[in-house]
Amino acid sequence: MIRHLVALNFKDDVSSEAKSQLMDDLAGLSGHIDGIVDFQARANVSVEDPLVRGFRDLFWFDFKDEAVRNVYLEDAAHQAIGARIVASTEGGLDGVFVCDFEV
Repeated sequence: MIRHLVALNFKDDVSSEAKSQLMDDLAGLSGHIDGIVDFQARANVSVEDPLVRGFRDLFWFDFKDEAVRNVYLEDAAHQAIGARIVASTEGGLDGVFVCDFEV
């Protein structure tokens, strides 16, 4: 199984409602792409602010395998949501951190 972990540094003017809508849209991909095992979204509650560097919002997908992860990466609905996320983060792509690992 592959866990696809994403940390986000949203712009200060992005509302909680807008963040929730983005997470809901991502969660909807679970019914759209076969092989998504789980989706979770959480707040980063670390007190190590210098190390957090503004990355206070997290989400992750668990994919059955790398092939499912690759389908997700190429999926048009995912890419559209991703574009909205990038437009909402500090510095665009600089406001997004991605890490994939086997679990």
